[in-house]
Amino acid sequence: MYTKVLATDDLGSINQGVLSVLTALGIENIEQVMYCDDAYLRIKKAKMDHEPFQLLVTDLSFKSDHRDQVYDSGESLIKALKKECPELKVIVYSVEDRIQRVRSLMQQDKIDAYVCKGRRGLLELEQAIKTILENNTYVSPQVTHALSPKVDLEINDYDIELMKQLSRGLSQEEISGIFKTMNISPSSLSSIEKRLNRLRIQFKAHNAIHLVAITKDLGLI
Repeated sequence: MYTKVLATDDLGSINQGVLSVLTALGIENIEQVMYCDDAYLRIKKAKMDHEPFQLLVTDLSFKSDHRDQVYDSGESLIKALKKECPELKVIVYSVEDRIQRVRSLMQQDKIDAYVCKGRRGLLELEQAIKTILENNTYVSPQVTHALSPKVDLEINDYDIELMKQLSRGLSQEEISGIFKTMNISPSSLSSIEKRLNRLRIQFKAHNAIHLVAITKDLGLI
């Protein structure tokens, strides 16, 4: 079992829940912080002192306040730590259940577990800790299809924004205008038409309405 764990969440009640799980597993050296910058500094200092943390449990979203942050999200914290402390095990504990984001964190950022907050969240967190101790990865049941090889999710943020606008009932001309206002490129009508055609083929959608339905079911938007 891990001997030194850091929990990061900006809600004290969530941190207490995580603490209860870690304590029940017999972990005695547990530290808690509410800012990503504090988490980064503690982990770096512990490594320099040759008393490293073995596990980080972190949320993804942190509300901004008066304090300026270098790392303003769990995702930015993870990216930095996975480069500088690749041996650190990381569990994301979040309400976020978008499949694309889970897939990106697991495959690109190489996190070890993704646990969705909810009624069974703390039970799943306990299972995740036990699973990664055996050098396996863990994802909550409701987002396991994020890692399914049968689902082709090779889309980017542009595609997701495009489908979000489409789901709001906007026409391609209206989306083009919004993209120009938001400085999103490409924003031309022809580029948007081509991208939507590619997405319809990729997701085997019959039309735009069907495409929106499919991507919603997959948790992409």
